[in-house]
Amino acid sequence: MQRVPVQSSALQSVGYNPDNKTLELEFRENGDVWQYFSFPASAYRRFMNAESLGRFFVKKIKGKYVEEQVRYA
Repeated sequence: MQRVPVQSSALQSVGYNPDNKTLELEFRENGDVWQYFSFPASAYRRFMNAESLGRFFVKKIKGKYVEEQVRYA
């Protein structure tokens, strides 16, 4: 998935696929990449417009969607 760099102390980059409603986040601290499934486009727009992406993630995303770490071969 294509991600774009973001201004965040917690996140390095963010990607979103509206066709399958998958959010992909690359974390700054360890470089881990996680996907969050069934993530609505409206929530993605709110997330990208949030004052703090890290705070939005903790309050509105983490633990609220099925998630999976992306492993690269």
